[in-house]
Amino acid sequence: MPLFKTSNPALGQDTFKQYGSGQYGGLIDASARMTLNGTMNKTAILLLCALATAAWTWKSFMDTLDPSSVYLQLMVGMFGGLIFAFVTIFKKEWSPVTAPIYALLEGMALGGLSAIMNHYYPGIAFQAVSLTFGTLFVMLFLYRSGIIKVTDKFRIGIIAATGGICLFYFASMLLGMFHINFFGSVWGSGWVGIGFSLFVVAIAALNLVLDFDFIEQGVTAGAPKYMEWYGGFGIMVTLVWLYIEMLRLLSKVRSRN
Repeated sequence: MPLFKTSNPALGQDTFKQYGSGQYGGLIDASARMTLNGTMNKTAILLLCALATAAWTWKSFMDTLDPSSVYLQLMVGMFGGLIFAFVTIFKKEWSPVTAPIYALLEGMALGGLSAIMNHYYPGIAFQAVSLTFGTLFVMLFLYRSGIIKVTDKFRIGIIAATGGICLFYFASMLLGMFHINFFGSVWGSGWVGIGFSLFVVAIAALNLVLDFDFIEQGVTAGAPKYMEWYGGFGIMVTLVWLYIEMLRLLSKVRSRN
């Protein structure tokens, strides 16, 4: 098994390690094993959960057009989603319950964020959703058709880039607490800021390819059925990141007009 599998923390290198290479094929009934179709179906359910709570939070904002009206949902969704993400990662067998809860909470957060952003940049939420799902289907097509092949060098490159982005975000947040701004151009709407956002969006999109590959390895390993929920949860984590980065990129472009 390669050292690096995916930079998605939900689909880390040890996620399917215990199942080996189909070693449980004779111990787990075929109907109780993880499948690709099952994982895609679970992913669709999680997306619908997120859409439902996002629509509710969106309506709460539209009724008042006051950002403070959705701050509670936004905070509960952000911190609650983070908590249930960690619970799901450490207790994978709970994923049939915790993954939908995570999706519902993230929907609340994304609905509030989208509504506020859409208030300042009309239409940006629809554009971000369209680009996110468009990217998902394009990446799935490129992976399934073999146009993008997941090699060890590919994994290491994407993981290194993702780790660098995470460290940069953490450093920027830490410095911001002390009112130190060394990276103003990166967060601005200039060409440097837009270029950085394009790079991050590209890395987030390529993480989807790693997720698809890793889930396929879980199917080959004969993982139990509940891992379909966990696989869907892993894709959701990447999609949430990709959507937020799409919003950030589009807001920078719109700010130039």
